[in-house]
Amino acid sequence: MQAQGVSLCLLAVMLFLCSAHAQGLRRCLISMDMRRMEESFRGIKNAIQAKDTFRNVTILSTSETLHSVKPLDVCCVTKNLLAFYVDRVFKDHQELSPQILRKISSIANSFLHMQKSLQRCQEQRLCHCRQEATNATRIIHDNYHRLEIRSAAIKSLGELDVLLAWIDKNHQGTSAA
Repeated sequence: MQAQGVSLCLLAVMLFLCSAHAQGLRRCLISMDMRRMEESFRGIKNAIQAKDTFRNVTILSTSETLHSVKPLDVCCVTKNLLAFYVDRVFKDHQELSPQILRKISSIANSFLHMQKSLQRCQEQRLCHCRQEATNATRIIHDNYHRLEIRSAAIKSLGELDVLLAWIDKNHQGTSAA
């Protein structure tokens, strides 16, 4: 009888620790107004997508790659995709329209802010990168590199709604104004 009580107590402690760890991952992820970024993107979506000459190709794998990301890998994949957009997509895109450039800059600044939040989580060892997360990110990078740089940047910008929806879905309850 006592052994059963000890087992239940250990099980309860393990569940509590796992729950606390999962909540810790959720808590440190993102504190951004996703609606503002989505609105900024909606304001330029048609103009960006009109420049896309490869309508049958996707960078984010029609979000198949994103939908298969496990909860443990969300932090790492988010961190990697934010870095990908900041380091590659926003830099590779050449925009002549000041209005579009302003909205893209606003989104890029939001991505930088989110990156800093995730960097702090990684420094606290709360954002682990498993092989599955690396593989998901590599697929997206490979899709990007299959196209010419300007076309890939336009395609990736045109798919921002997919990325923003995925971030919002996976970080529900962590977005703030």
